Amino acid sequence: MASVANIALTEPVFHNEKLDRDSISPEPSTRRQGVVFEDFLYYAAIQRREEAGDKAPHSNWFTKLSDHKGKNVNVDVTDAKPPPMTEDEEEAANASRALRLASWAAVFYLITTDILGPFNAPFAISQVGWVPGIVLYFVMGAMALYTGLILWRLYVRLDSPRYPLKTYADIAERIFGRTARHICNVLQSVATICLSNGQALSQITSFRLCFSVCILIWTIVGLVIGQIRTLKNYGWLANSAVWLNLLIIFTSMGFVAHSPPNFAAAKTSLGVDQGPVITAKFTSQPLFDKVFAYGGAMIFPEMMAEMRRPMDFWKGMACAQALIFVAYLMYGCFVYAFQGQFTLPLAFQGVSKFAWQTLGNVLALITGIIAAGLYGNIGIKVIYINIVEDWLHGPRLMSHKGRIIWTILVCIYWVLAFIVGSAIPQVQSITGLIAAVAIMQFTYSFPPLLRLGYDVITDAMAGDKVHVPGTGTVARVDTWREWSRWKRGLFGGRVLFKLFNFILFLGGMVMACLGMWGAGESIKAAFQNEGAATSFGCKSPLQG
Repeated sequence: MASVANIALTEPVFHNEKLDRDSISPEPSTRRQGVVFEDFLYYAAIQRREEAGDKAPHSNWFTKLSDHKGKNVNVDVTDAKPPPMTEDEEEAANASRALRLASWAAVFYLITTDILGPFNAPFAISQVGWVPGIVLYFVMGAMALYTGLILWRLYVRLDSPRYPLKTYADIAERIFGRTARHICNVLQSVATICLSNGQALSQITSFRLCFSVCILIWTIVGLVIGQIRTLKNYGWLANSAVWLNLLIIFTSMGFVAHSPPNFAAAKTSLGVDQGPVITAKFTSQPLFDKVFAYGGAMIFPEMMAEMRRPMDFWKGMACAQALIFVAYLMYGCFVYAFQGQFTLPLAFQGVSKFAWQTLGNVLALITGIIAAGLYGNIGIKVIYINIVEDWLHGPRLMSHKGRIIWTILVCIYWVLAFIVGSAIPQVQSITGLIAAVAIMQFTYSFPPLLRLGYDVITDAMAGDKVHVPGTGTVARVDTWREWSRWKRGLFGGRVLFKLFNFILFLGGMVMACLGMWGAGESIKAAFQNEGAATSFGCKSPLQG
């Protein structure tokens, strides 16, 4: 097999150029003079070989994923003996290994817990109609699987104990620089679960308990469950959450088939007057009511960062995506068929009998707080890694001092979650806004752009000579500012694949912009409804 660029395993041969510091910016925990993009590729290939063990030299599947063949750089690590680590590098590598405990089965439950919330799916279909709803869920589900595979592929090619990838932002920085890292970090610091749990508790208490107090109660619960630091310890919680969510799905399907819709809640939350149930192939709702998303790749890199074998991530993700797609479409179509225009944003709250509402709400409270803990865990880790470890040079996460700082950050995180949840007491509005601003980007916009950037960088390396890992030098025949390098990167191979990813990125951005506008209009309309719940008020959005 032809090799167009090699990473050498021997003494330096070419030392003509230092890599420009603006073109590649390693993650903060590993940023030091002399680290270049080729080093990430080299040490990642070594790590994947070690994880595969005896299968590495003979497995075509492993070779295709961990080596960089064809038009990209070829990383031959068959007889590699990497240079020894410095004391700081060894400490960082040991800290990274300490977190790598999760299996692909645990990842399946974590992903399913993260994304499996089909209770908005009936509402989404009710806003667009049968045909657009089913088609869009199928297309967006397929694209979510594709972008998840992109993130997995980039991770296994860039991660190693010497230069570990810990967050989504780390991948963005290695390809596009520090600005991309900051954008990802800001967008990833989001929480939404407090609001839906508050609505469930207010409905259970027959609206006798102040709505803001309901949200506060689950903020306190979040403070407790947030003390768990590793995703491995969430394994059994995530497992139970998956089965409880499935129980909610099947029981609420039985309930809606044998009772009329919750007309009072539909009037308060949606402004829909009582009448016969109506479904439609296409709807004439305002455009801002037709924006919804199927996503959840925002924390995939964080999950891979805690796996024993990141190469197995695709197994857990593929199984989870299949289960999630079936559950979303089945539940969405079934509930919409029985409740039509009265379908609530949290569908299990739309049944008319109080006992049935309570069953769904109690189960949803449990699964909701587990999902909240998962998102809180990831969000706080992003803050800890970037602020405590990077900017302030604080202790490692798994140390004793790290535990104290973690507890403080958990308190701050959940207080902010309470403020967001109580300020906008319409779950469909806040969910749509966050989906457009963050979830859509991490699921549909960023992955194809990251893959495009990676392919441009590695295809541009086709004209280079020999790179020696660990020396901080690269044998570049030209710089990144020269057209010859861009020409190789953009047109050196797989031009149609690069164009496809670029178009997919643009499509994701268009959907996100439309979603942000739609969510803003939806929030405005929700507050204008007669008797609507107000910010930091006691009235529940479900109260008639």
